Amino acid sequence: MTKCGTVYLVGAGSGDPGLITVRAQKLIENADVVVYDRLIGDEILSMIPDGVKRIDVGKDAGNHTVPQDEIGEILLREAAAHKTIVRLKGGDPFVFGRGGEEAELLFDNGVLFEIVPGVTSSIAAPAYAGIPVTHRDFASSLHIITGHGKNDTAVSMDYDALVTLGGTLVFMMSVATAPSIASGLIAAGMDENTPAAMIENGTTAKQRSFTGTVKMLPDIIRREGVKSPAVIVVGGVCTLAQKLNWLPHRPLHGCRILVTRPRDVARSFGESLRELGADVTYYPCIQTRPLKFSLQLDGLDWAIFTSAAGVNSFFACLENAGYDARKLANISVAAVGDRTAAALKKYGICADFVPQIFDGKHLGTELAAAGHIQSGQNAVLYRANIGGEDIVDILRRAGVNLTDIPVYETVLTATEPDNLTGYDYITFTSASAVDGFVKANRREGFSTKIPAVCIGEQTAAAAEAAGFKTIVADKADTGAMVEKLLEVWTCK
Repeated sequence: MTKCGTVYLVGAGSGDPGLITVRAQKLIENADVVVYDRLIGDEILSMIPDGVKRIDVGKDAGNHTVPQDEIGEILLREAAAHKTIVRLKGGDPFVFGRGGEEAELLFDNGVLFEIVPGVTSSIAAPAYAGIPVTHRDFASSLHIITGHGKNDTAVSMDYDALVTLGGTLVFMMSVATAPSIASGLIAAGMDENTPAAMIENGTTAKQRSFTGTVKMLPDIIRREGVKSPAVIVVGGVCTLAQKLNWLPHRPLHGCRILVTRPRDVARSFGESLRELGADVTYYPCIQTRPLKFSLQLDGLDWAIFTSAAGVNSFFACLENAGYDARKLANISVAAVGDRTAAALKKYGICADFVPQIFDGKHLGTELAAAGHIQSGQNAVLYRANIGGEDIVDILRRAGVNLTDIPVYETVLTATEPDNLTGYDYITFTSASAVDGFVKANRREGFSTKIPAVCIGEQTAAAAEAAGFKTIVADKADTGAMVEKLLEVWTCK
């Protein structure tokens, strides 16, 4: 092997981001370059750190964005730069993923490579539809067949052999060829009433599954408008879907939610919603950027934080100045809510005060009313460059010597999307996110018919001013927003 970078042929799994392997995630987080296909979802792509080179080579059947030979050239070119390249492929790279062809190319050109298996949709999609591909009462073997051949040509199948095998048959990439598959199996002697299933967008919140018989497969595709990616399952195991199809029982199943939170903090929120079955789309409308500022810790009695972003910016500045959390040893610390307190704890600081209601107004009121902060004491408020004045007015009226220091700024990042229809809810975690959304969507009547689930009253006021019907979380944190979404969706 010649001296060059290493290419990792990585399976990203079948769609559910929770099915990606630990090994795959670590490689993505440490890659210099990620070359990825079209079936890689936003949540997995969000694992790629900022600054990592991304190359989209997404391909659709019959509509190749980047030809396979050009993908090979990209891998060789990036490897020649002595980099760590992750070639991210849907499912498993060696199950109809052309991973074998790419590995051969790398070997022939002296490029080091490794294979990282992924969860293949041939097994995972049926499992998410309640279909075990093997079962002692129905099938003792499994056979995985591709529905199209090299360069999208038709596959010549030995239907007689497939019928004789008697096991579960899983056809991948077979939406277009389903009619010929059904007729081929029946012509080879398979009972036309043999149970069959069609599963679209397997393991994702968009998954749809339809059961019937082999004879019914073409009609199912036409009637339901089934599109790729989808798999066909044929065999007696398909009857078990009537009992074992567990996916629709998730409490937010079928709920489409648009998340406008900044991408760097949206992931945990989105994961919570996905775990409950929601179809989550990320549409970050704002981004936070740290500002240069003076720490002003000498003679300080209280340090007050109103967001996790402010905490992170503060400690970045503290570390750049050559200090650590010990610099706050004799200073009391207040946090606006649980998430901000959790951010402080990551740096070894336990918040001395968290209000009962998580917003700036109640933070100031409860601090002063309970006597935690006293007249004449010195306090610094570390927060965004634009924020509400309630907390400032309350503390200064209480006689606190308050300094208001902007430690980060919020910038608008959203662009006008192609389509914002079909969502059940949009979520806003700040008035700035509302502002960013509105400015990116200037069409008259833009999506304000979508109910807006808001983190607090200030955010709700901004959403109402923009024309949204608002739903406010019981507490100003994302956990309460999840609970509110569960409440309104189940009552719908």
